[in-house]
Amino acid sequence: MRIPCPHCGTRDRREFYYYGADDYLRRPAADAAPAAWDAYLHLRDNPAGRLRDLWYHEPCGSWIAVDRDTVSHDIHGAVAVADLGGGRT
Repeated sequence: MRIPCPHCGTRDRREFYYYGADDYLRRPAADAAPAAWDAYLHLRDNPAGRLRDLWYHEPCGSWIAVDRDTVSHDIHGAVAVADLGGGRT
């Protein structure tokens, strides 16, 4: 699999570390209700098809959000997490 790094161009998957779904970017506030934290920690979807994952690119030290299809493994694009705006990291 080849993943497009916004800084380095398309690279081999072995240069990246998978972190999981981009749910981590929508972390509740520290004072959020227990139900919000329960949902964040335990109620995750596991869809088949297109979704956005977080990957760390070791050579340049960038966190990127990769739009990919979990069925076909097609990559539809990637963006630096820092460029998403509003995301909490």
